[in-house]
Amino acid sequence: MAGHSKWANIQHRKGRQDKLRAKLFSKLAKEITVAAKMGDPDPEKNPRLRLAVKAARAASCPRDVIDRAIRKSLGGEGDDYAEVRYEGYGPNGIAVIVETMTDNLNRTASNVRSYFTKNGGNLGTTGSVSFMFDRVGEITYPPEAGDADTVMMAALEAGADDVESDGDGHWIYCAPDALSDVSEALEASLGESTESKLVWRPQNRTNVDYDTAVKLMRLIDTLEEDDDVQTVTANFDLPEDVAARLQ
Repeated sequence: MAGHSKWANIQHRKGRQDKLRAKLFSKLAKEITVAAKMGDPDPEKNPRLRLAVKAARAASCPRDVIDRAIRKSLGGEGDDYAEVRYEGYGPNGIAVIVETMTDNLNRTASNVRSYFTKNGGNLGTTGSVSFMFDRVGEITYPPEAGDADTVMMAALEAGADDVESDGDGHWIYCAPDALSDVSEALEASLGESTESKLVWRPQNRTNVDYDTAVKLMRLIDTLEEDDDVQTVTANFDLPEDVAARLQ
């Protein structure tokens, strides 16, 4: 199997840096509040909330932050948030999907458009790039979970569709509506996963040179710094030498 995106690995580590921790916790808490508001406030009875709580724990989000976010949903907070997806092209035509959660659509749309424009890209319409991605469930395991063959066998038996493994870990993919069931089955054979979430998985990735990578990182960083932006996905990957220079 092809290795998982090196850009995703860099972003994964970057997202744990202290300077981004507070912002990350805020976004995770927002997802928990909305997930709890849209369903049962008990994670065991609400698949979306269960995944949101798992993501928060994977990011070392404090328990009191998680509990407070759930309590906010009981108090009626989260009603005004709208989930909006933006699609566009970054430098050199790299496809970018931006998922947001906002209480002010005009503000968010204006900000996202300006980020693309100022960083060598352009915002498109809904559907303009998402056809180049698949919406899937992604379950992440560390390298210690087993070798590639062991994880592959466990994933297939659990009902997954595909696995990517490299030195940084294992990424197991399944249908979106099967994510909860596949995650539960995998825990019985491989133990608890690092993350379980819905993602946009590029059908193909384009290798980029260093200059393009720097521009793309600048665009992605700018988007991720916005409080309304929840996730950013792009269909590019980094050759080994480019990844090393960015690190």
